[in-house]
Amino acid sequence: MSDDGDEHIPNDLRPRASDVDYDLEAALGAVVALRVQVPEDAFTANVLGTERAGHGVVVNDAGLIVTIGYLVTEADEIWIITARGQAVPGHLLGYDYETGFGLVQALGRLDGPVMPLGTAAGIHVGETLVLAGHGGHGAALRVRVTARHEFAGYWEYVLDDALFTAPPHPNWGGAALIAPDGRLAGIGSLYVDQLVAELPEVDGNMIVPVDLLLPIVDELSRYGRTLKPARPWLGMFVSEVDGRFVVAGTYQDAPAARAGVAAGDVVTSVSGTCPDTLADLFRAVWASGPAGCPVALALERDDEPLALVIESVDRRDFWKTPDLH
Repeated sequence: MSDDGDEHIPNDLRPRASDVDYDLEAALGAVVALRVQVPEDAFTANVLGTERAGHGVVVNDAGLIVTIGYLVTEADEIWIITARGQAVPGHLLGYDYETGFGLVQALGRLDGPVMPLGTAAGIHVGETLVLAGHGGHGAALRVRVTARHEFAGYWEYVLDDALFTAPPHPNWGGAALIAPDGRLAGIGSLYVDQLVAELPEVDGNMIVPVDLLLPIVDELSRYGRTLKPARPWLGMFVSEVDGRFVVAGTYQDAPAARAGVAAGDVVTSVSGTCPDTLADLFRAVWASGPAGCPVALALERDDEPLALVIESVDRRDFWKTPDLH
């Protein structure tokens, strides 16, 4: 991912200081670039790569940085580049797979401003905001909030309330959605085709609201994780296709693969529950009990029924865990 937004974002789509009621220069200066190295034998290396790049937001004077977790999962080396070009090593402080947020701690004093944590609670569909990557005005984009609703990701991930913005930012991973008061409202996570069914030609980004981080930021900072019981994890990718829940693949050596789940299988029920949506499917897995509980799946394979019981795990048991503190 390039930090130079000049070649990607046209001038007429960049925000101007007169567009907002906060210090735009300071807000954009709080967005940093992250350069991340992950060991080749890391569990997520095959899916997410060993060299990752994106953005983060400095949220306090102590050098705490909020980013999207997939950039930093299993990281053993992190470099932070500020808006002024300063390069400082960082260290993975914590990652919460339920929300998707990651925290990085700078290991030196950063030379730029901060963007305090805010809220997305008052942001409404149709509102115009700024979505900013590292790189100042050239990496900042005026966006419109096009939708706000539940989101389910095929990797066993659900948000009850996600924000969707358009047009899409070219370098969205870890970008800062800035609230009208200049505080951090959310973090860029994904590129999404067809944001809403009513506007099939509109693409954009899914933003994780920072409100999901506020209740857990202290635990993440202190322990590297939240302290509530871990959800059961199966390690399979599921997509909704024509109202059916089709397994697109599995993580190697994860519980689903060990139990015999294969790409092309169709999930028809979870622990006796027939889901209506992909989010319902994953919630049924999580309702089966804490990590380690058995999860009963009813499947169809080549139009034949198949019943499997999968011994779930805590997904964190599969990650390489460098010293977090």
